Amino acid sequence: MVKIPGAVSACPQTRPVRTVPSLAPRWADVHGKVTRTMRRSFVLAGAAAAVIGLLAGCGADGGASDSGKTTLSVAALEGGYGRDMYNQVIQAYETAHPDVDVQLQISKSIEDEITPNMKAGRYPDLVVLGQGRKAALTETLVKDKAVEDLSSVLQANVPGESTTVGAKLIDGTVGNLNTNPYGDDKTYLMPMYYAPTGLVYNQGLFEEKGWDVPATWDEMWALGDKAKKDGIALFTYPTAGYLDSFFFALLADVGGDQFYNDVMTYKQGVWQTPQAKQALDIAAKLLSYAAPTTVGYANEQDFTKNQQSILDNKALFMPNGTWIVGEMADAPRAEGFKWGLMPLPAAGEGGKRYIATSVESVWVPAAAKNKDAAKEFIAYLYSDEAAKIFAKSNAVQPIKGIVSSLSGENAEFYKVYDDPSVTALVGGFASTAPVPGVDIKATLFDTANSIISGDKTEDQWQAALNDASEKLRQAGS
Repeated sequence: MVKIPGAVSACPQTRPVRTVPSLAPRWADVHGKVTRTMRRSFVLAGAAAAVIGLLAGCGADGGASDSGKTTLSVAALEGGYGRDMYNQVIQAYETAHPDVDVQLQISKSIEDEITPNMKAGRYPDLVVLGQGRKAALTETLVKDKAVEDLSSVLQANVPGESTTVGAKLIDGTVGNLNTNPYGDDKTYLMPMYYAPTGLVYNQGLFEEKGWDVPATWDEMWALGDKAKKDGIALFTYPTAGYLDSFFFALLADVGGDQFYNDVMTYKQGVWQTPQAKQALDIAAKLLSYAAPTTVGYANEQDFTKNQQSILDNKALFMPNGTWIVGEMADAPRAEGFKWGLMPLPAAGEGGKRYIATSVESVWVPAAAKNKDAAKEFIAYLYSDEAAKIFAKSNAVQPIKGIVSSLSGENAEFYKVYDDPSVTALVGGFASTAPVPGVDIKATLFDTANSIISGDKTEDQWQAALNDASEKLRQAGS
């Protein structure tokens, strides 16, 4: 059983390209001015995604329906795991809880649909939405302190079982910046699904060519030059947002746990250090090997075309997670294609390697009307009954013992945790008060498009990251 010491967020599969307007003014009126003091350092070694969003419904007022039942509004962003599993889980819950009517709204653009209702004061009762999406809805509510404390859910018994939710969770999946974003002992975002996110590739092609999977960056560059002679690009990405798992693992590879922690908590001058320069050097060089179609297809409409380049043997590696199997299940592929997943090459010979782990989150808006019902439903989501339904759609929850029940390609992906030289990495940037015009994740990830196109230089990239980090450090102090 893998032990995850620490906490990256964000399942890449659930990122839209449009930014949801800030809801901060309204929430600030309700919850007061947001302030945050970083009182201690956070150890963020361990596992990072992708994250699927489940968002609460179209904004019904909630409460008791005409039938006398409690109406629990839930809306879901349809991601790589599909929608059927949610319908099945809700049906099972309603069967055991006939006094609850769960209303599900599911869409590929759920943030756009639900934000107007939330601005009007009609909040969902339940949200399952990881951090790391372009719209940053989860981050916005966290920054505005508009999410409910769910610490009590950890102590609650799973409905129909004799164990608590906390006892079922894999060590390290709570108590990190992903679940406890304010740096205290209170949990606001419950870990819903987890998945290794690394570099996916076609094992069949490597077997056909007799190529070894690179263990160091020098081996990676050598492979890139060799593949180029065969007309194959070394690298691509679906959208730049998928680079979160790449960068989080790279930062830890280069500087270790403490450096990663320093970056995530905006230590003064951290982006001016030799470690930061080394990480950006590696990233810029890898981007120089990117497939020429990468930037053109790196958007919500065309991202699967970049993913298809792996299946067509037009590119060797791309950052992604376990959901890619289901997302591209019906896509054509080269003969002998077989999914593979590897951590980033080591920064040095024999160096430690990290595998970013995407953790989906479930949370409750502070302004929700049916908080108690929502918390009870969340506890049910960790039941053996619900877990089996989710697992059938390859949505694996961080529940002890669940990996042993996996089979096929999904089981193969999770084997990455068995390598003793690989450490799981979870977590992301610390939450601060909102800073107008500053989005450090966009600065770190999205700038990759400009590096490939030549519109920006690595030095400009580093300077922009330092500027964003310093502003967030000041906002968090």
